[in-house]
Formats: sequence, structure tokens, C-alpha cells
Amino acid sequence: MDIEEIKQKTREELTVILETSRKKLRDLRFDLIAGKVKNIKSVHGTRKDIARILTVLKEKNI
Repeated sequence: MDIEEIKQKTREELTVILETSRKKLRDLRFDLIAGKVKNIKSVHGTRKDIARILTVLKEKNI
């Protein structure tokens, strides 16, 4: 997800996206341990998306 797309969303939309991204990251980690996921970059990308969302949420609170 691009930073410009994230900045255009409302606070409520961002919290929903954040919850789903965290769930996706948890599922990816479990699948990685089980050997179901071969692409480790998907975990890295999801972590980056979560960080971007948290940054924009913090900016909106200020």
C-alpha cells in the first residue's frame, strides 16, 4: 500500500485496515513456521504497511 493512499483514508478506515493487516501478519507467521509460505518478502511488506499506517495515525492525532 502506498503512503499517499494511506493518507487519504479516514482514521476509522485506517484502524480497520490496521486490524486486518495485523491478522494477516499473524497468519503469515504461522504459515511460515508450518512451511506453507515460501515468500518471506510478504511478511516484510506487511510489517512495512503496518508501520506506515501507524505513522499516519500518529500524524493525524497531532
